Amino acid sequence: MKNNEKKLTPQDILRKVRLIDIRTRKAVNDLFAGQYHSTFKGRGVEFAEVREYQIGDDIRTIDWNVTARQGKPYVKLFEEERELTVFVLADMSPSGQFGTIGELKSELTAELASLLAFSATKNNDKVGLLIFTDRIERLVPPKKGKEHVLRIIREILYCEPQGKQTDIGLALRFVNNLFKRSAILFLISDFLDSGYEKEMRIAARKHDLVPIILRDPRELELARVGIIELEDAESGEKVLVDTYDTSLLETFRIRSKNSLSQITQVFKSIGVDYIEIVTGRNYIEPLVAYFKRRAGRL
Repeated sequence: MKNNEKKLTPQDILRKVRLIDIRTRKAVNDLFAGQYHSTFKGRGVEFAEVREYQIGDDIRTIDWNVTARQGKPYVKLFEEERELTVFVLADMSPSGQFGTIGELKSELTAELASLLAFSATKNNDKVGLLIFTDRIERLVPPKKGKEHVLRIIREILYCEPQGKQTDIGLALRFVNNLFKRSAILFLISDFLDSGYEKEMRIAARKHDLVPIILRDPRELELARVGIIELEDAESGEKVLVDTYDTSLLETFRIRSKNSLSQITQVFKSIGVDYIEIVTGRNYIEPLVAYFKRRAGRL
């Protein structure tokens, strides 16, 4: 697809940051954080305090040492060890600079990263960011707090990537080496790449990996608008097509469908669930639907 060039000025970026901040925080406050919390559990439970035994308490939680000292039964209370590390892998390769309905895929990436980051922060989890193309463009180590989330949004919107193609395997290898403990990885990409299956399999074993597939409607089906020029954003290859050609439109639609099917088959073979989001459409619904599916399997 030919890139939809739209250079953001610093003022544009500041307005976009404020807009994303308002929109995503509202979504988090309204419904998202609860879904996030119920889906991603902590690493276990830890001792919190003791209190006097009450009818209905599990006798297995009785603290016999305190009970002996106090002369009446006391039980141990535990709480979930909640803090997790959330890490967003944002594909900012040239194919992300495409969008036909209101926003580019790269801008949608920033909005999704913001929503996930605010949800993590609201649950007292740390969140970090890796921006990649066919190289590692930017690393933001995991931290907490709203200011840190706003930094993540700015890093994505300000990013002027040097890479010209996509290397998902590189990004996954980097993260696999970066974290010693398990993390929640949200991999946001259009997945216009291949050969990353080995690294994804390793990441899925070590971490909680959640691929998010981004698509623009015109990548799924061409509109009937006459002769247009299509350009591959990463290879630079150009071709003229007649969108009034019914057989061409059907061929394009089938190839797009098969391409998406191949991507999802990779995920299924590795055993990871995925989220598919289309620009210009409501992205809250597929995210919440995914979280509900996950929570239902816990």
